[in-house]
Amino acid sequence: MRLFQQNPVLAYGLALLSAGLGFYVRWTLDGVLPPGFPYLTFFPAVILTAFLAGMWPGILCAVLSGLAAWWFFIPPIGFSLSAASALTLVFFVFVVAVDIAVIELMRRALKDLEREQGLTAQLYERQRVMFQELQHRVANNMTFVAALLQIKKRTIDSPQAAAALDEARERLVTMAQIHRRLYDPATLELSVAASLRELCDDLVQAAGARHVVCDVTAEGVELDTPRLVTLFLLVAEVVTNALKHAFVDRPTGCVSVSLLPQGEGQAVLLIADDGPGFPSASPSLDGRPSLGFGIMQSLAGQLAGQLDFPPGPGARVRLVFPT
Repeated sequence: MRLFQQNPVLAYGLALLSAGLGFYVRWTLDGVLPPGFPYLTFFPAVILTAFLAGMWPGILCAVLSGLAAWWFFIPPIGFSLSAASALTLVFFVFVVAVDIAVIELMRRALKDLEREQGLTAQLYERQRVMFQELQHRVANNMTFVAALLQIKKRTIDSPQAAAALDEARERLVTMAQIHRRLYDPATLELSVAASLRELCDDLVQAAGARHVVCDVTAEGVELDTPRLVTLFLLVAEVVTNALKHAFVDRPTGCVSVSLLPQGEGQAVLLIADDGPGFPSASPSLDGRPSLGFGIMQSLAGQLAGQLDFPPGPGARVRLVFPT
């Protein structure tokens, strides 16, 4: 369609071809058709030309078709005008005028729609770029704050304060990495399982625990990006704690991460290691709260989920949350 509309030679050539083809078919069927159908094969020619090439080529095809039908197929033969032939011509003019007008209105409406779709696509692309830039700046800010904490640590003499700053810096760096990974357009096509595997590999490498194997199972759970960020922060917190405490003085170890659907509209996240387990049988935030458990509970609350620590070998953390 655009090929004819952008090239006038092709457009008017189509008008001539359509009128000629309509005449040829009508001439061929002249002995078969009953009297009273002089324009039978010309109407499709006019409609096709107006649709593909536009209004003016359609008008040209209609004029040529009307003249051909008037001369060859409307008695008396030739450009003779009688009451009957005049009525036939008026009928033809009315029908083709309505057809061309309707098709032209449809074409203009289609152009307006394409123009609006183009504007919408431009606005979407602009907003997408701005959003990605915003997320990039957020990740950069977290990295910058982590660097400030590292600088501040050098001025502190207390080992406990230095350790607290180190812990806060590591968490900020982890948050920045997760933020960049999940908001990177290159990773949008990755499945949740693939993203989880890459996250766990990064955590193992960052902890220098290459002797630890991280086994990831995830299927059937789809989350939007903000909830996925929260979930990955929780996974990072639990896996990091396991890498720090579960495999001390051990040549090998394993951390398993499982994310599976559970019932209608729910999912369960289970993270377990094969280490010695928690210091107490039932980890709790009561009394003197642990920062790690506090972060876990906060992230679980953001997902509207229930966090618990089921019994079993090693340390086990389970989160049941709506999807």
